[in-house]
Amino acid sequence: MSVFSLASAPQAVNLLDAGSLLGAFGALGIAVVLFAETGLLVGFFLPGDSLLFTAGLLCASGTHGPVRMPLPQVLIAAVAGALLGAQAGYWIGRRGGRALLARSRSRRLHEGAARAEELLGRYGHARAIVLARFVPVVRTVLNPLAGALNVPARLFTLWQVVGGVVWTVGLVLAGYALGSSVPNVDRYLLPIVALVVAVSLVPLAAELLRSRGRRTAGEENI
Repeated sequence: MSVFSLASAPQAVNLLDAGSLLGAFGALGIAVVLFAETGLLVGFFLPGDSLLFTAGLLCASGTHGPVRMPLPQVLIAAVAGALLGAQAGYWIGRRGGRALLARSRSRRLHEGAARAEELLGRYGHARAIVLARFVPVVRTVLNPLAGALNVPARLFTLWQVVGGVVWTVGLVLAGYALGSSVPNVDRYLLPIVALVVAVSLVPLAAELLRSRGRRTAGEENI
């Protein structure tokens, strides 16, 4: 890649496109995106699931995507970004997470906060911290919310590490396995990524339907 193309890459990068992010920034982009998505409230829109799966896909031999990536480097970057981001989000929450959330005008972010708090109440701290990793937006909001609710630091750290490793390594290896077993699978990268995004939204949709059902039942009982 020439110096000119390196300089121009950030100008053309699409933050919502996993392939564009990986082509522009490689493994460093994985770490930064996951840190922002899991640690900073402003990162709730970033494509964590599709980024991890696409990165794993591009590690497989026989693919010819925007960049060829070494699997160990991708795994290290993914785990580091996700774990450091969650821990940063927790400490941000301890120092004023609810105030930061209150200043946000994003309806999606506030809905994610409500679901995160519901997860913590329904499943307990340990299970909620792990499960939140697999739900878009909720994984962004739960970490600072856990800090704001004074979830014990040791308990949070233990289970965010467990959830973070399972989430990142699982999705990267799933992409790698598909890329290794299906020849020229990168030709179908866009529909595959769209499918991953759709699957990642299933828990969110299910939770919305359950919440709507509970509200309807409550209104009928009034």
